[in-house]
Amino acid sequence: MSDYDSMTYEEFGRRFFEIAVTEERVGAAIADIAGAEFSMGPMAQGPGKIAKVTAKVHVQDPSVTRHVGDLITFDIRIPLEIELIIDLRIDKPRFKVFGEILLRATALAAHPLSLILDVEKPTPSDIAIHITSTSLRAELLRIVAGVDAEIKRFICQHVAGEIDSPGAVKAKVIDVGGQIAEVWTGV
Repeated sequence: MSDYDSMTYEEFGRRFFEIAVTEERVGAAIADIAGAEFSMGPMAQGPGKIAKVTAKVHVQDPSVTRHVGDLITFDIRIPLEIELIIDLRIDKPRFKVFGEILLRATALAAHPLSLILDVEKPTPSDIAIHITSTSLRAELLRIVAGVDAEIKRFICQHVAGEIDSPGAVKAKVIDVGGQIAEVWTGV
């Protein structure tokens, strides 16, 4: 077949991965896993657990950076906007929170013929947040109640649960052999 430039099976496999596992495809898979929004709370915080913290988290589109080396890896940044309320029974200060989740993923090959996107679970250090308060009183309350650490902890817990969910597991595994069997006509 002189119209084709042949390559080794090893070259084919590597080239397949480099073409199949793109930033766009990984971004779409992560967006499906992350969802559009989730709520947290109310969470009891501060001295005597008197403050009740609730938040609505809006997940933005992820940005993905691919690194091609011995392994194909990805740095994934997921921006967040969070509407935060601290209920003190007598006052309910509101906060606007901007944040970002940093995830890392690796494209792997598995038997019999599957492509897997292995996404690491985040730690609190993978979560960055910036909180704007409407008053000095609200800012002091945020600090005393330890709200920043609790938001990071909850986001980590939520994302880890989403990574392990049945829908996410399905989104992270592509049965290449099965898909080839479905489309191969033998002609």
